[in-house]
Amino acid sequence: MLVFSAIALTTKKDFSFLSNFLMAGAIVLILAMVAGIFFQIPALSLMVSAGFVLFASAAILYQTSEIIHRAGETNYILATVTLYVSIYNLFVSLLSILGIMSND
Repeated sequence: MLVFSAIALTTKKDFSFLSNFLMAGAIVLILAMVAGIFFQIPALSLMVSAGFVLFASAAILYQTSEIIHRAGETNYILATVTLYVSIYNLFVSLLSILGIMSND
């Protein structure tokens, strides 16, 4: 989690090109979640969780870059909430993967 923010901070590169990939990824993940509801396949659930890990990681990178490079960022509450939601999604997805891997 901190690695992606550190990458955005140290490289000073603008990661705004990730916005289109994030939108496409969100659509694919939503469709996969709907398919998972109907088909109840454990492998699909694992793939959706892994996709959310990648999606949340890319979102953290994108959002940190936007906070740094967006001129005149004044809405710090919104920036904090968006980063928090990405970290929360990453944590829940990792817990889901670890739960699937257990024998319970």
